[in-house]
Amino acid sequence: MTWMAIGLFLALAFFGMPLAFALGFGSLAGLWMLDFELVVMPQRMMHAVNSFPLMAIPLFMLAGELMVRAGIMDRLIAFANSLVGRMHGGLAHVTITSGTIFASVSGAAVASASAMGSTLVPSLRKYYPDAYSGAVIASAANLGPVIPPSNAMIVYALMAGSSVSVGGLFIAGILPGILLAVGFMVIASWISWKRGYPLTGERFNLANVLHQGRRAMVIIMMPVIVVGGIVGGIFTATEGAAIAVVYSALIGFVVTRRLKISDLPGCLYRAAVTSAMVGALIAFASVLTFIFTVEMVPMMLSDFIQELTSDPMTFILLTMALLVVVGMLIESNAAYIMLVPLFAPVALTYGIDPLYFGFLFMYNLVVGMMTPPVGVLYFVMSGITKVPMMQLVKESLPFVAFQFAVLALCIFVPQLVTALPRALGY
Repeated sequence: MTWMAIGLFLALAFFGMPLAFALGFGSLAGLWMLDFELVVMPQRMMHAVNSFPLMAIPLFMLAGELMVRAGIMDRLIAFANSLVGRMHGGLAHVTITSGTIFASVSGAAVASASAMGSTLVPSLRKYYPDAYSGAVIASAANLGPVIPPSNAMIVYALMAGSSVSVGGLFIAGILPGILLAVGFMVIASWISWKRGYPLTGERFNLANVLHQGRRAMVIIMMPVIVVGGIVGGIFTATEGAAIAVVYSALIGFVVTRRLKISDLPGCLYRAAVTSAMVGALIAFASVLTFIFTVEMVPMMLSDFIQELTSDPMTFILLTMALLVVVGMLIESNAAYIMLVPLFAPVALTYGIDPLYFGFLFMYNLVVGMMTPPVGVLYFVMSGITKVPMMQLVKESLPFVAFQFAVLALCIFVPQLVTALPRALGY
């Protein structure tokens, strides 16, 4: 019955039905074939979304919306330009540096891509082709789910249960996130030098850096306060998200003074729509997860995989290969919700560190946001730059290849993921 439910979901999704509703119809069919009372469906859905940790997602999304309306991108771009604007690929470096900082505010790739695309594309297209500009912004935006706070990490921790903490995953993303940002900048320099793109920006001036740094400091302090408070055990991820909303509003109303009362309904609406999409996926997928449990799918999957191999590294490599394919075909939130309850328990039976496995799982699907045909960031950037999707894919290949290289490095050098969280007590 499980495979029939999954088959119906995939068929409906293939023909264009929104993933949440495709999951819903697949789950409904599964319950009907198992002869369950259909009242089980709304009960499981309500239980899934009635979650205090889950409240962090709409709050972080609202904080990101408020930050964008507050005009923080202008200050971040000015600060980044004072640091790296004069290097080869200077504007690309500014984009990546801004994306790194904004990632520590938004927690979501699509929000980062939308904010940076609308702000930076007019400047980038003066010096670079639109396709390359879109590829750089998409790559920088993909730092959003890796660098804390991260909505993807919250969803993973929620689906994995008590085996992994949100704070631990947040800290696990810091070193790989920095490595990605530095690597993207190296790639941008090489491409700019090879293609002869002109130097942009002013020469490095310490006084200007300090001036722009002071202007941006109030923004940079937000992730320090929020993530630091979560890691330090001062407040939970949800409470930290609420503090981020208040902090963002204060910046917009008091510091930049660009946020207006009239902007609040729009910010609330956009955050609500995006949160509702995630919430609907979680609610409908929880019914499918219930069917998995009833049919003992996790146990059967564990037995099947252990018959294939008893080596933990082989299991990790097989899982990562599967997730590469999944990331090409299924939206990442749907993949977390469907697959984490299946694979996280199996990883525990192999004795794999749940924090290490959780980060690898999450990061692999993050890279999937830049792998066609379901590369959601390409759709966002294609809409902003008006460039065909395949041109964006072609320009993005060096950045995507590097993201996979970092994935391989994290697999074979677990300390890159676990060293910092362990040092902080996770």
